[in-house]
Amino acid sequence: MPPFARIALLACVLTSPADADAVSDALQAATKAYEAGEMNTAAAQIRVAGNELSALQSAMLAALFPPAPEGWARVDNVDMAQGLAMIGGGAGAEATYTDADGMPVTLSAYADNAMVQTFAGLLVDPQMMAVMGKTVDINGVTFLEQEGSNTMALLDNRVLLQASGEAAKAQTLLRQIDLAAMATFDAK
Repeated sequence: MPPFARIALLACVLTSPADADAVSDALQAATKAYEAGEMNTAAAQIRVAGNELSALQSAMLAALFPPAPEGWARVDNVDMAQGLAMIGGGAGAEATYTDADGMPVTLSAYADNAMVQTFAGLLVDPQMMAVMGKTVDINGVTFLEQEGSNTMALLDNRVLLQASGEAAKAQTLLRQIDLAAMATFDAK
């Protein structure tokens, strides 16, 4: 299934008609509260809208992760997006894949948050990457491989994509991701 079809399908599954307007409803409630002079309520509703947007964006990222290869299992971390609020918000997705021998590989994607900003300066400078580890080309994108167990790249200066686990297996999963689609995961 093409990545955009998976996103559309996931969005339909994850959002009921009542949830589909949660962002609009919260923004309207914030506007109403603001106009009534209820600043605390307005601020709370704006936070609700932001959290709802982050959850939708997180689902879009998760939909771009590949299915589990034959004989593997995939478990998504559905609580990851909520945990990002503690480090400045943004969107994020995480899935752990376990092969038939029980060896795990975890894919993580972070967008528009402090984690991305922390790594941005390091992952856009090829000289810095070479000092930090080995560089690997995956589908035209330069990834940093560290110690054979952590592979990461910055996509479009806003999405940090990481794979933790044995490098060969991790990179096999990374090769299955449409990296261009992940870089623009929430754009139409």
